[in-house]
Amino acid sequence: MNPNKVAIIGAGPAGIACAIQLSRYGIIPLLFERNLPGGLLKNANLVENYPGFPGGISGISLAGKMAKQLELAKVPVINELVLNITYENGAYQIGTNREEYSAEIVVIASGTIPVEWNDPGLFDGLPGKVFYEVYPLREIRDATVAIIGAGDAAFDYALQMALYNKVIIFNRSDRVRCLPLLWQRAKCVEQISYYENYLLTSVKADPSTSCLKLLFQTKNEIESRYADYIIFAVGRKPELSFADPGFLTQIERLKQERKLYLVGDVKNDLLRQASISAGDGIRAAMEIYLNESH
Repeated sequence: MNPNKVAIIGAGPAGIACAIQLSRYGIIPLLFERNLPGGLLKNANLVENYPGFPGGISGISLAGKMAKQLELAKVPVINELVLNITYENGAYQIGTNREEYSAEIVVIASGTIPVEWNDPGLFDGLPGKVFYEVYPLREIRDATVAIIGAGDAAFDYALQMALYNKVIIFNRSDRVRCLPLLWQRAKCVEQISYYENYLLTSVKADPSTSCLKLLFQTKNEIESRYADYIIFAVGRKPELSFADPGFLTQIERLKQERKLYLVGDVKNDLLRQASISAGDGIRAAMEIYLNESH
């Protein structure tokens, strides 16, 4: 195989594992990542189910170890944003924010993006106050942070932010959807408050303070709460924004022809775990090598 025959879109656990395994076969892929390597690990408070780390490891630390292993494997990261991808005449053309690349095989390891609140106008004019990820707020201290959601991400974010801040979790229903252990941990943290059956209807800047005024429809009335920041943790969806409708119609055929592989969170729906993603990436690399060498 030519050294740059394979392109990988995304350097999270799946993309990194795939790139490292390919390098073991002497194949150095084009590895695209618009941010730092590690994917969603940068949001994870504590990863407890990745083998080899008794007691767990912080997401940031695990991402750093993966990036170091990638460096030792001599796989360079192309720090560019993939904007489009097409497949014609047996080859891919990959356009980024800087230039064009070509490849014969593509591994999509682009992960997921947050599901945005269904009414973007709900918080117009609030720059620097509304977030969908927790990592930009890691250095915040002595603030009140509102988290909208009741899944694993919402409670994991709460446990991180509660180290130095007051956190309020708002659940629009009475069903908690996170892991039981996260729920139990959150209940033991004095800095975390939890409200259920609170449906967010409005977010506005309070002119008398620098805070946000959040309005909620509860069972009986409209209630207001105040926060310095708000994090939405209401779900994620596959990141395929670079794939136009024409390319999307080719995906199944290209997969059958072993010219395209989807690995990690981009295809795993609710099974979003670093260990699963890493396994996906290694398997794809092994299949690429075996298919191309026979």
